[in-house]
Amino acid sequence: MADAHTAGPWDVVCVASWNADLVSQVERPLRKGETLMASHFSIGPGGKGSNASVAAARQGAQVALIARIGDDDFGRMGLRLWQSEGIDFAHVERAPGESSGVAQIWVYADGDNSVAVCPGAGSGLQPSHADAARERLEHCRVVMASCEVPLAVTERAFVIARQAGATTVLNPAPAQPLPDALIQLTDVLTPNETEVRLLAQLPVNAPVADAAQRLLARGAAAVVVTLGGSGCTLYRPQQAPVHLPGQTMAVVDSIGAGDTFTGALAAALARGESLPSAMVFANAAAALSVTGAGAIGGMPTLAQTQALVLTAPVEPVLR
Repeated sequence: MADAHTAGPWDVVCVASWNADLVSQVERPLRKGETLMASHFSIGPGGKGSNASVAAARQGAQVALIARIGDDDFGRMGLRLWQSEGIDFAHVERAPGESSGVAQIWVYADGDNSVAVCPGAGSGLQPSHADAARERLEHCRVVMASCEVPLAVTERAFVIARQAGATTVLNPAPAQPLPDALIQLTDVLTPNETEVRLLAQLPVNAPVADAAQRLLARGAAAVVVTLGGSGCTLYRPQQAPVHLPGQTMAVVDSIGAGDTFTGALAAALARGESLPSAMVFANAAAALSVTGAGAIGGMPTLAQTQALVLTAPVEPVLR
């Protein structure tokens, strides 16, 4: 496909997952063994890495991908999306005979959702893919990834990025045990309140602050815990936590809100915002994202995000 390249240097490079989202709208979560009739079904673009990349691009960042997709209709859907969003996909490998990733998503009447992901060709990403994209990684400002791709390729990309002076952002979802080496390579960790407890190996009712402090003790430079409609909180070593309240929005669905937060945060950091200031933009962008359907349907532009920040400001609170 033409136009795989965008001109460097790049603001944000994403070690990206790609999924086709198969979305069913149902009244409530299913019980084991139960069948419910869905009111609507759709197929759309997804994958935490791809979603965050689109969010960053819409926030004005020059974005490049490191990814692996199947040579199938779902993979071609991803290529068309990235081309339309102006995202560099020169380092997206198309794997013959393999299927692209798929996410089965159930959206409930209250806008919440559940997701099951099969990574497909994305599970074949290796450290060698990061090495092949060294030019991108050495000439960018921020590198981001999630746990939908193999941790080894993320670790390798973060090593290259850190050596070149880039900031690293890891959205640790789906939550899984993380090696200390990867945590120590992470400048900003962006779990939600469930994931931060799982990563810290604490009970589900443990204070979020305790979980965040455990991750800081293991070497993360900063932990930003996203709290859904309640906003987000920044934890840094030997500093008071900084909390941003959420924005009140009419929720269509919450698919992609966390990815929007990560992508908008990366874009803001790449343009030189401080971490607390970048959180303000990410918080606003994530709030706007829930007003549209699907993973990217509500993802705002930078102008839309700036407008919300100016017209409905939220003030940071020290905790």
